[in-house]
Amino acid sequence: MKRFALIMTSLILAANAYAVEREFIWPKGKMPDTQKHQIAEMTDVSRKDDFNPDKHRIPYLEWFDAPAKDVDNNGCMILISGGGYNSCCDVGLIKQWRERLTELGFQCVNFVYRTPRPEGLPIYKTAWEDGQRAVRMVRKEAEKRGFDPEKIGTISMSAGSHLALLLATSSQTPAYERIDKVDDIPCHINWAIVNAPAYGETDSEKGTPSTRQGYGSDVKLSDVFKFDDHTCPMSLHHGGTDIYAPQTSTLVYRQLRRMGVPAELHLYPDKGHGAYGLERAIEFMRQMEFMGPLEKEVALMDRYNNDDARGAYSKSDVWPEGKMPDVQAEQCTPYIEWHMPKELKTKAIQIIYSGGSYKNNDPDGFEAAPARRYLNEKGMTVVTLKYRTPRPKDLAKHTTAWQDLQRAIRIVRKEAAERGLDPDRIGIMGNSAGGHLTLMGVTSSLHQSYRPIDDIDKLPCNVQWGIGIYPAYALTDGLDQHNTEGGNEDSSVLAPEFSFDLKTAPMLFVHGDADGWAAMNSVKTWEKMLMMGVQSELHTLAKRNHCFQRTASPGTGSYTYLDRIWEFMTAKGFNK
Repeated sequence: MKRFALIMTSLILAANAYAVEREFIWPKGKMPDTQKHQIAEMTDVSRKDDFNPDKHRIPYLEWFDAPAKDVDNNGCMILISGGGYNSCCDVGLIKQWRERLTELGFQCVNFVYRTPRPEGLPIYKTAWEDGQRAVRMVRKEAEKRGFDPEKIGTISMSAGSHLALLLATSSQTPAYERIDKVDDIPCHINWAIVNAPAYGETDSEKGTPSTRQGYGSDVKLSDVFKFDDHTCPMSLHHGGTDIYAPQTSTLVYRQLRRMGVPAELHLYPDKGHGAYGLERAIEFMRQMEFMGPLEKEVALMDRYNNDDARGAYSKSDVWPEGKMPDVQAEQCTPYIEWHMPKELKTKAIQIIYSGGSYKNNDPDGFEAAPARRYLNEKGMTVVTLKYRTPRPKDLAKHTTAWQDLQRAIRIVRKEAAERGLDPDRIGIMGNSAGGHLTLMGVTSSLHQSYRPIDDIDKLPCNVQWGIGIYPAYALTDGLDQHNTEGGNEDSSVLAPEFSFDLKTAPMLFVHGDADGWAAMNSVKTWEKMLMMGVQSELHTLAKRNHCFQRTASPGTGSYTYLDRIWEFMTAKGFNK
């Protein structure tokens, strides 16, 4: 056919009752690197007894029904299956993605590339050729199908995510020689949702799992990713136990930060190879305004402005009179407050405190009070801590605060049983400088910050989990200030005060991608914990700075971040 030499057919998929228009991406006889053993088909078709491979050689696009007019957001999502470059096997995922994304107003199109792996070529070569051609075909269809040619995103899994990374980072590198006018159309994508990318590191790029879980000193990001000037924003998702090491995602994220490309990184504890966090990806697209303009931001304190879910309340000093270590006249007096829920649903206890650069802290401010009220609503007991500030003279900035925290944990452990709570289910949570303090409490409980003063100090001060919200001062290039290099350089390593002892507990990290106290504070701590075998969770939020939750637009990660706390506790069983 003269019109870009396309072959068009129409069919109905009885399996899901969705109208599908199949569009082959290569003109007859023009497909590069044709190999007789390769097919282009999803596994639900290729595994049927009557499957004839000769009829399924050319890769194609499957155009699904357009979204309803009242939700149409003028965007298009290309769905890319994984399968180890041996098949396109994610049939269920394609269906899930299509249903949810169509509902949200995206035109969806399934991209089916050639598999199994080509002979005598890199494992991704023919799929990459198909991918660049497919993006051009999708962009060509924009006007006809009613979406913006510069609102094209991908969502992918595993080997499909390796392919998506190639499309996202390397559109200026031709995968094949021009064959017709379609190849004059740009093949960049505008954003990518990347789930569990495989083969992205030097110890796995030939097609096997990362032999050292990706953390060998010689393991780096594969140089097939060019990170050219059309590299697009991404939302990266990876499980902490994935055999295709999550460092592929952390390394890609680090490179995007170096380039100033907005990105999110979502790392899930105790999760293997799979696709997780579709709703987090949707929040990313909403934050980036790929789904239209953001709604007006709402103040967090306005959303959680009362203590209606609180029952009993009490307040007490952290130290007995005359026993407080390293007393400094200019510092405030530390105390704890018990906030018992009206309806107790868990015996777990969450200790919460704010940030303030170790110059001040406020247990009733926007960092602590909304979280306390949220957890009270969930039926959890919360203890808020007022620790000593401003910074002590002639001591490390965190010394007296750390003393207060260790003492507070011991008091909470002592009183837990008396209040019908579990002394072995205690978590700590802090923001900014409070996030640094949380890291001290989580990683260094076997190190005593003060000399024992009474029987309470015979109790352990370890915790079962920690929550670090945009922790500051965790890297050596930002020990007392903003991270001067954004935490991205090899010279930037974790601060020496974290001992990462044998009592180190799992953590949840939430951090703004644009934070002056770099998100790499959280990422590098997560990586360290993974190497220790401690499965933690992490979420970075695109285009969000320090104190990202003070005000937030509904439907974004900044707005829903408190839900990540409850989800983390639920996944780990801490809130039972």
